[in-house]
This record gives sequence, structure tokens and C-alpha cells, in this order.
Amino acid sequence: MTKRHEHREFDLVVWGATGFTGALVVEYLLSQYGTDKSIRWAIAGRDQFRLDRLKLDLGVPANGLKTILADSLDIESLQNMARRTQVMLTTVGPYARFGSQLVAACVQNGTHYCDLAGEVHWIRRMIDEHQEQAAATGARIVHCCGFDSVPMDMGVWFLQDAAKKQHGSYCTSITTLVRAMRGSASGGTVASMLNVVRESRADRTIARILADPYSLNPAGQRQGPDRRDQQSARFDSQIDSWTAPFVMAGVNTRVVRRSNALQGFPYGRDFRYREAVIAGKGLGGRARAAGIALGLGGFVFAASFEFTRKLLQRFVLPEPGEGPDRASREAGFFSLLQIGVLPDGTVMRGNVKGDRDPGYGSTSKMISECAVCLALDEFDTGGGLWTPAASMGQLIINRLQTNAGLTFELTD
Repeated sequence: MTKRHEHREFDLVVWGATGFTGALVVEYLLSQYGTDKSIRWAIAGRDQFRLDRLKLDLGVPANGLKTILADSLDIESLQNMARRTQVMLTTVGPYARFGSQLVAACVQNGTHYCDLAGEVHWIRRMIDEHQEQAAATGARIVHCCGFDSVPMDMGVWFLQDAAKKQHGSYCTSITTLVRAMRGSASGGTVASMLNVVRESRADRTIARILADPYSLNPAGQRQGPDRRDQQSARFDSQIDSWTAPFVMAGVNTRVVRRSNALQGFPYGRDFRYREAVIAGKGLGGRARAAGIALGLGGFVFAASFEFTRKLLQRFVLPEPGEGPDRASREAGFFSLLQIGVLPDGTVMRGNVKGDRDPGYGSTSKMISECAVCLALDEFDTGGGLWTPAASMGQLIINRLQTNAGLTFELTD
């Protein structure tokens, strides 16, 4: 069990607080926990004026918030910030460009860390570079703490926990299907996706990491029965419906497989996991599935070339720091269906739902609760580079359901 650094000034620091998603995190923490010392937290960024303006915009309740100045390119400022807090919550991406030095500072100082990264090649690099030292210093580094990949990773954990309790064994395969979703991708997420495509085009080693279904597993354990993620329209007999590729499957599936590996393969080394989007029945469903697949493939193709990538950024895609208004965020939601198959063929189904748009409203609440969980809850896991499920398990399920508007339930 890792020990809390009682001598540190803060339980939690929000890095990137003045960005669009960072400001939503601050607003949520302020409404949920206040500044009355139940949790000691601060906001951080590189511009004091913008930090002060954020506090002013949030009104009187934010008066008690302390601020910290640091810069992603100033290693010493990141080191100083990491030394002052139990947990660093960062929304500053693309993480491959702006996140590496902060991870290193947290690892070196035994500071826990969570982010919204969905950049598989960068996460793999952080694992390879820092796992040994993080285990030694006690720093728990937890990537993918937003819509990528908390609902999927924790949904699998929830369904497998129920399977073990009810049937005495784990599911040998689980499929996560996006049943419904309303909301838009954040500008930061889009910037990260474009950066991944750009880097993979320039470096074939990165392309191979992205293509490997087990690229985030620990060294020596990067093999299994799963192959590449769904790329085209496919009929799913389990739900009697056509399905389409899910844009975030390339991140989520690898996180789920890493969770299984980090827990000692409780689901088995032959456990299978995949994700897709439900497109509907009949010819209409097939056409929708094909359209989604074509659109996703077209986006990746256009993002692969500098000229078309710039056109996308200029005319189509949101800029980092941009996002929907409050009404749109509150009108958003997501609903996931998870289907697990036990060794004897018994089928279990679970639902994972969120009450805000996935890219902003739900994501800001999820990463906030992950950070508070890392700061305040008692853990059996030590230092290292973890997934949400492997590190926090039931602890984060409880927080997400109590505070963050997520529900995990079994269904017929």
C-alpha cells in the first residue's frame, strides 16, 4: 500500500487549468469539493493573468484557490510543481508534445499522475522509459482517464467482477458496442489524433506500435488472440445488427488488454476484446455502417498528408481550446452495451452510461474523480504505470457512480 505524502502542500494540482477542458475540471472540482480543505488543491498554468481571470469567472467560491506558475518547456518549474502535490492532473495535450517532461517529474518525485492521453505510441514510450523508476518511487501514473478509456476499461472490470461473483469464472470474451452517443470530439482530442497520424507517417516504428493489438502490454507479454480492430461494416449476430468501426477502439482495446495483463491475466491469456458502433438492422444499418467506415477511413487518409491536414484544421475540425456551450454539454450523453461470454457459453450483458457529452462534460468529471481517488483513497497497488481498472478498481467505480453521473449495471 502506498503512503500519502502528508507533508506536501496540495493533494491535487490541475495543470492546464485555463484551457477549455481544464476549466471544466476546475469548475467541477469547485462545485463538488469546494475549497474548504476537504481536499487541498490548486490550479496551474503558464500565465498568471489567465489563471486570475479563471478565478474571476468562477466567482466567489474560487477565491480560495491557490495558483502555480509553470511551463511545459521549463523542466525545473515542472519539478517544483510536482514536489508540492500528491497528484498531478493534466489536460495539456497533445501529450507526445507537451507531456513527457511532466511525467518524468512526477515519476522522479513519487507524485501520482493522471491525464486524458489517447496517444498509444506515447503511452508505450512512457511505460518503457518510466515503469521501473515509478515502481521504485511509488508514483502511480495513470493514463487515459477520460472517455478514453474509463467507461470501457471500468465497464469490462465491472462485468468481469459480476461474472466471477455470479458464475465463479470470468468471461473469455467481451464486446463493447456504442449504442448511442451525443457530443463532439474536443479540439484537444482532435489535435492529438492528428499528431498521432503525422508521427506515424514519419516513423514506421510508431505505425507498428499503433497497429499492434497488445502494444501496451508489459514487455514479454505482448501477444494474444486478438487481431487488428474492426475496419469495415460487420454484421454482429449477438445483437442481430450491423456494426461499424469505433474511432477510439485503437486506444481502448489496448488499455483493456493491459488491464488484464497488469492484474496477472485473471481473464486468461486467451481473453478477447473488441469495440464497435451499433449501426442498425437491415439494408439501412448496413449502409450506415459502411458510411461510418468510409468516413473514418477518409479522415485518416486526409490527415495523413500535410496539405489536406491543414485544410481539415482550417475548415472542419475544432481548434484546441474550443468546445460546446453548457447547454450542449448538458444535453449530451453516451450509452455502451457490453456483451460477455463465459467459458460455458453463458452470455452476460452490461450497460455503461454517462449523463453528459463524452468529450467534455463526462470527461472532465471522470478525470477529476480519478485524481481525487489517487489523492485520498487507500490503495493496494504500488508505483508504476497503470490503467484505471488495474489501479483503482471498485474505488473509482464508487466515485464515478456517486459523483460523476456514470452508471454501471447488468442487464438482460
